[in-house]
Amino acid sequence: MGMRPVNIEAYQLLHQGSIALSKVEANGIRVDTDYLNKALKETGEEIERLNNNLKKDKIYETWRKRFGERTKIDSNQQLGEVLFNVMGYPCVDKTDKGKPKTDEEALEKVDLQFVTDYLQAKKLKKARGTYLTGIRRETVHGFLHPVFNLHFAQTYRGSCDSPNFQNMPIRRYEIAKLIRQCFIPRKPTNHIIESDYSGVEVHGAYWYHQDPVMFEYLSDKTKDMHRDMAQACFMLPNKQMIPTDKKDAKRIKKIRYCGKNMFVFPQFYGDWFYSCGPSLWNAMESHELKLRSGTTVREWLKHKGIRSQGSVKLIQNNKGKWVYPPTKPGTFIDHIKKVESNFWNKKFKVYKQWKDEWYAEYLENGGFTTLTGFYIDGPMKRNEVLNYPVQGVAFHCLLWSLIRLTKLFHKYKMKSLIIGQIHDSIVGDVPRKERKDYLELSKQVMTVDLKKHWPFVNSPLEVEAEVAPAGKSWFEKEVVEI
Repeated sequence: MGMRPVNIEAYQLLHQGSIALSKVEANGIRVDTDYLNKALKETGEEIERLNNNLKKDKIYETWRKRFGERTKIDSNQQLGEVLFNVMGYPCVDKTDKGKPKTDEEALEKVDLQFVTDYLQAKKLKKARGTYLTGIRRETVHGFLHPVFNLHFAQTYRGSCDSPNFQNMPIRRYEIAKLIRQCFIPRKPTNHIIESDYSGVEVHGAYWYHQDPVMFEYLSDKTKDMHRDMAQACFMLPNKQMIPTDKKDAKRIKKIRYCGKNMFVFPQFYGDWFYSCGPSLWNAMESHELKLRSGTTVREWLKHKGIRSQGSVKLIQNNKGKWVYPPTKPGTFIDHIKKVESNFWNKKFKVYKQWKDEWYAEYLENGGFTTLTGFYIDGPMKRNEVLNYPVQGVAFHCLLWSLIRLTKLFHKYKMKSLIIGQIHDSIVGDVPRKERKDYLELSKQVMTVDLKKHWPFVNSPLEVEAEVAPAGKSWFEKEVVEI
């Protein structure tokens, strides 16, 4: 696959972007080396303690008998074989072919202290080996200088290495806290600030397909696409999605999270009901989704006539080809199939039409030109043809903003520094007296100046800002209003 600029403006974006990112690399991120060394020591001790406990357990004895010298204490597959096939513990999740799943999500559902300790040890080993050790290896004189690239990702989306600052853990609280506390501002009076484009890839897709229903969601703050689709997926009445207090808002937030990450975004990136259905079905339990009364969402669906997930096990058709079985009425899979059909054929039918036409044009011409002036050609899968132009344009918006901000900080003789970029966000090290100016300038550039530069940006962009208290670590950032 090839990608190249087709006009001088596109070339300059990459040229100036490389210069701006080289300055970001030179700025570097301050590392709390005392904390880092302490974290390495303590995690090493905890991993050793957990491993010792595991080796004293009867399950490990059975493991050794089963695999002998081939025993690997970090092998999920071996553990699954011992638990489900040798010792007969019940397995909740299975693969398409009916075999027990042994990934982390599946093992977390096994109610055994051995499995809990095993998973905790694996998480700490990764945190220590991949992140903490990598940070210490690359730290020079108390600063980390990651390399930010523009030439590795096929869409010219940014990437990072030595180490990968864009991949620091965030979803798991315990691990995020362990790693992100390593990063602190240059001075006790400085803030670490992260400015994040809100849903920029959804906006990026809209700039291509111009679906009027999508525009309503993007422009009307009373509308919420993720909430609406979560409600449809779980067949919830309107009153269950309107919070009555803070506690109830947290309940709804979990439901919305599942709709967003297990249906909406997967659908946008080319997934389908046979994958989204099981994810949503399992999430009802793993995320403890409930109605306001305390009734579980799983129980609610039973009340609505849906008592089982439905089969996703591959079967052979009369031609010997492995295929998914037909959905059965009354199953969750069949319900999500209908939700998906409504999503694309009624709700976002203009978006769907664009996808079909865009892909057909690619098949005819062998390539396409992005809104920011890059031509992409070569063999690509359908999902790649539909996703690459969106991902590329979304990142180009961030890159243009980063270039502009770097120039403005220099022009106004500000001491604020950009120290990193993470796909949709810019990370800064900002003196306390410049905090207000930095936030307002970021919003101006990212939501107003960008639209003047690229007229195709015709939806209302938003920037969310998170600020760590002065002198505190990146982990301690909190949402603020600009």
